[in-house]
Amino acid sequence: MLLNVSYNDRKIKEQIDSEVGPPFSLRDRWKLGGIGSSKLAITHASIDIHNLLVLDNNSNSCSVELRPKGIIVRFRSLLETYGLVIPYYKLKVYKGQAQEYSMYKDHFCIKVAATEKSTHLYFKKLITQKTAALPTPLEEL
Repeated sequence: MLLNVSYNDRKIKEQIDSEVGPPFSLRDRWKLGGIGSSKLAITHASIDIHNLLVLDNNSNSCSVELRPKGIIVRFRSLLETYGLVIPYYKLKVYKGQAQEYSMYKDHFCIKVAATEKSTHLYFKKLITQKTAALPTPLEEL
């Protein structure tokens, strides 16, 4: 779900928390070595996100925040901040070319450039968190 997260709205916060869980505690953030990505350059986006990004002339960039049951991809357009909320069970991550990662949820897509080693390490951490959060087939029985 794509939401405007610019304002402190209780309903939107509850909606995000129900979808991907509440933010990690300070202790958990410390254990994980941080939960946020660096600034990521957007190279391609689905039509809904692209229509928001072309409204201004700023560079198209985003950041990713880990949550217990998913991620939030945040980006800015005009003076608003938008968040794409993706639970782990709907998240698909692909490493395309050597310098690009793609994140998919239903009909939403964001491709980001990975020019730094820290970006590769962050996506490795994201995939590790996703596999740890999702149940294995034996647990479902």
